[in-house]
Amino acid sequence: MQPLPHTRHCFVCGLHNTAGLKLDFATDLQVVETRFRFRVEHCGFLETVHGGLIGTVLDEVMVWAVGVRSGQLTYCAEMNVRYQRPTPPEVELTARGELVEDKRGRLFLAKGSLWNSTGDLLAESTGKYLPVPATLQPQLKSDFLESPDWIFRR
Repeated sequence: MQPLPHTRHCFVCGLHNTAGLKLDFATDLQVVETRFRFRVEHCGFLETVHGGLIGTVLDEVMVWAVGVRSGQLTYCAEMNVRYQRPTPPEVELTARGELVEDKRGRLFLAKGSLWNSTGDLLAESTGKYLPVPATLQPQLKSDFLESPDWIFRR
């Protein structure tokens, strides 16, 4: 798996975001994956990670999967999450994302999943992603710490 670049400010992958998760993402050029642990302060109910944070990680892994496969910066237009089991904090988790369909470069369909270390599916997601307008891309790319050019070719 090849490591993906970090940004400065993203809540999920931004290394300079003091409130962020600072996750590392990697790809085999088909699937994007991250391994991590939610902290206790990420809980909604006692011993259960807040669903919004689970959705946030699933969005991030899907948008990276779209970028890796399509070569485009995109943003989420619509997302659905199905929570299968409560997600406890402080356990090893794996989130995976992949591009399902590229609709002529105008709309991208992706899916994501969150698993615990024993192979239980905790949550799954689907998302629709739209290309970032060309005028906004230089500003977004400037937030990356490492060059994203090998990914975002368009």
